[in-house]
Amino acid sequence: MSQSLAIAVDGGNSKTDLALVRGDGEVLALVRGPLSSPHHLGLDGALEVLDRLLDQAAREARLPPRSPLAEIASLHVAGLDFPAEERRFAEAVTALGWAERLIVGNDTFALLRAGSERGWGVAVVCGAGINCVGVAPDGRHARFPALGTITGDWGGGHDLGLAAIAAAARSEDGRGPRTSLEQAVPAHYGLATPTEVAEALHAGRIATQRILELAPVVLGAAVEDAVAAAIVERLATEVVTLARVALERLDLIDEPVEVVLGGGVLTGGDERLLGSVEAGLRALSPAITMHVTTSPPIVGSALLALDALGADQTAKLRTRRELGDARHHEPAEARRG
Repeated sequence: MSQSLAIAVDGGNSKTDLALVRGDGEVLALVRGPLSSPHHLGLDGALEVLDRLLDQAAREARLPPRSPLAEIASLHVAGLDFPAEERRFAEAVTALGWAERLIVGNDTFALLRAGSERGWGVAVVCGAGINCVGVAPDGRHARFPALGTITGDWGGGHDLGLAAIAAAARSEDGRGPRTSLEQAVPAHYGLATPTEVAEALHAGRIATQRILELAPVVLGAAVEDAVAAAIVERLATEVVTLARVALERLDLIDEPVEVVLGGGVLTGGDERLLGSVEAGLRALSPAITMHVTTSPPIVGSALLALDALGADQTAKLRTRRELGDARHHEPAEARRG
């Protein structure tokens, strides 16, 4: 068991973490690279990113070249939202010969495992976007496509930013209530008015990816601004709604269950947002426990691999500790020393 090797991947919409972990829990390498979501890069582009990271990790761990490199690969990647996408991804990875066995799924599964020792419950991630997954004790899943507006989604840093821009514009021209966002939104980009922001976005002088930068602006303004507070309350309601639907689908609404929150917007420590989410969850059932995870999803991906290998709790705790403390791109020998 101690010599078994696992590849763990958390592939997101902004960055990718890849770790090599032994069956005894030792982290041999941890590397970070760019986004690897097939939605953004296509299947071939996503696999190219992962293949480069795997080569880098193997070099840092000073592993001899061999195929397959690992006994198991636990690959959890944003953009794998439908079973057909998971199958295509798994087939492509199998052809590359990275590992003897594969676990392939959306990155929300890694978040849930990172934040829960049980390995089941509900996880809601709110970063650039929003998504949710539920896992029952018997292994049943509740999932959402999470493709944005076309699948009814609202939430995450991008939507918070868009809501702030819209509120600022309507405050400026009188269509909506006055809000401090009218000043705060353009000030964030070094501009004077919401109209200037709109023109800069329209002309491409401000990249649309930068809209999500406004999430902290909204959260900060919500302390004293009713319009910003309403945007934050809407997000809290969306988080609770996702959790509720997942729990209902799995018949867990009245069970003692953990709801794990992750992603930059939810882990930023905003008391108003988290307080509203917790109140909403407790209104669903007093048996629900909310937990904001401080463990990165790569921890969950690695633990899912160790679960499949039959590793003991000591090994899992070691992996959780070492991945939580590890520094990216540092050779394994340096971390052991």
